[in-house]
Amino acid sequence: MSIEVKVPQLPESVEDATIASWHKQKGDRVSRDENLVDLETDKVVLEVPAPADGVMGEILRGEGDTVTAGEVLAMLEEGADAGKKDDNKDAAVKATANDKVESSDDKALAEKESSASKADADERVGTDNGEAGGDPGPLSPAVRRLVQEHDIDPSRISGTGKDGRITKADVLAWMEGGGSSEEAGPTPQSGSKPAEAPPGRPAAPAPRRQSADPESEDISPDADIIPGGKRQEQRVPMTRLRRRIAERLVEAQQTAAILTTWNEVDLGAVGELRQRYKDTFEKEYDVRLGYMSFFVKAAVEALKRFPVINASVDGTDVVYHGYFDIGIAVSAPRGLVVPILRDADQMSFAEVEQGIVDFAARARDGSLTMDDLTGGTFSITNGGVFGSLMSSPILNPPQSAILGMHKIQQRPMVVDGEIVARPMMYLALSYDHRLVDGKDAVQFLVVIKELLEDPARLMLQI
Repeated sequence: MSIEVKVPQLPESVEDATIASWHKQKGDRVSRDENLVDLETDKVVLEVPAPADGVMGEILRGEGDTVTAGEVLAMLEEGADAGKKDDNKDAAVKATANDKVESSDDKALAEKESSASKADADERVGTDNGEAGGDPGPLSPAVRRLVQEHDIDPSRISGTGKDGRITKADVLAWMEGGGSSEEAGPTPQSGSKPAEAPPGRPAAPAPRRQSADPESEDISPDADIIPGGKRQEQRVPMTRLRRRIAERLVEAQQTAAILTTWNEVDLGAVGELRQRYKDTFEKEYDVRLGYMSFFVKAAVEALKRFPVINASVDGTDVVYHGYFDIGIAVSAPRGLVVPILRDADQMSFAEVEQGIVDFAARARDGSLTMDDLTGGTFSITNGGVFGSLMSSPILNPPQSAILGMHKIQQRPMVVDGEIVARPMMYLALSYDHRLVDGKDAVQFLVVIKELLEDPARLMLQI
């Protein structure tokens, strides 16, 4: 019996999706709940599972097509016996071929051809024990694009993602660790001479090192100089997520009166507290004690004192939120996402750290859901992990403020009349001046500074 494979119900506010990649082709056997195709939306990638055991039939929509909820993507022939005719046909063809080989007058020639075929197969599979080998499993759009651009065989890379999937970091690490972008043969052994270019042809340039900035992952190089003085360009479409990020940033700039206020904080006390209790904390909760939990807890306390910064504008109304849902900006292979820590005021330091670690892991393997990314009353972004010393973050509509963290840097400060080196961080608060007055914004940031410089106040909530 034929079953229709349809686009599932899309999350609220999402009108359509783009087919990112098919993991099965016509004639492939599939198991119930096995992922057939990835659908890319503005925020997340949705997996479409097989509704039953069977064999893939006709695929009606291809990669890159835009589809809507309920639209038929493909047909599935249900049942374990599906495709049995094809199997019988293949068996008959093989039997006929075997009969011809057996009846051949030149049996030695057949054996020779068989040996050659086996050797050829061995060569294609590869016998280098240093390579991963095996089925790489389904690839994310970012990984697929990277391996295609550099002509890499993904079966040679060991995956560290969920269920052994290959992540973009795995591909970059493989290339930087000695993997060649040319899959013509095994990697030369240490100490061996590099292959020489054929006469009259310039040697191929070394593969260019990939950028470590997650924000540049969706951007291909605009131009590159190649031997002979020729210039090369590559044009690629934006992903849906990148387009959505662009739309929201422009929307924020056009609709809100964004202003940024600055301050700096001495993180010496927080650093000493982390150093003193980090081993005990990790042993107790199985998660590292980072800086972010201190910032989240300090932001919540400051929001309680300045509720207007936890509010949002809705037309001509101001909506005051009686809860504290804090968005944490996370860099993912597809771009920046902001999953939400719900009711952060009710979370412990350990729960905050565990939530952030979970978000980061699921952002990397593409398993964040729309619920994880929807809502939020205030956001925190940390450019310091990439080395940023100062920046002015842009609002995440309809929120009215966002806190920007930056690099911790030893700087000379005057303490009790003496110049000493202290671990300092610049803080930036961007806010919607339509709703938030400068006085409230400045005092809000001062409260965060005071709480972080004396973290005991966070524990005592004073």
